[in-house]
Amino acid sequence: MAATREQIMQALFALVSGSASFITASRRLRLWTDVPASERPAIFQYERDDTYTLGQQYTQRVEMNVDLYIYTAPGNDSGVIPISILNPLVDAVDAALKPSIVTRRQTLGGLVSHCYIDGKIMKDPGDIDGDGIAVIPVKILATV
Repeated sequence: MAATREQIMQALFALVSGSASFITASRRLRLWTDVPASERPAIFQYERDDTYTLGQQYTQRVEMNVDLYIYTAPGNDSGVIPISILNPLVDAVDAALKPSIVTRRQTLGGLVSHCYIDGKIMKDPGDIDGDGIAVIPVKILATV
């Protein structure tokens, strides 16, 4: 791998944490109950697992799986539509991870071959309890 995992994860974190006006941003996951409303919106980067496969010409490829947790605090004010607070934050992360229009890939500044949202985004806007959350699955592809 041309870049280390730490370099890759730092680049991803810099990209997504700067995508919106997050009050709290960390690579150390915290439970939403441990993040008070005064520290939200918040984003946390959680590294899940790596999967190795054999690529072309016997090169090894690694798929790194990361979850991005976004927490909001819309409260229980009936005048606020909770999803209207969460959606723009998800959109901001989505926009940050969009591929280049030239290369059609997001490479985290040339560190990896691909970085993209992969799978279902789980959203709970906080309609009932006043705590909003989104979990965005990200896949990173690199060659070892």
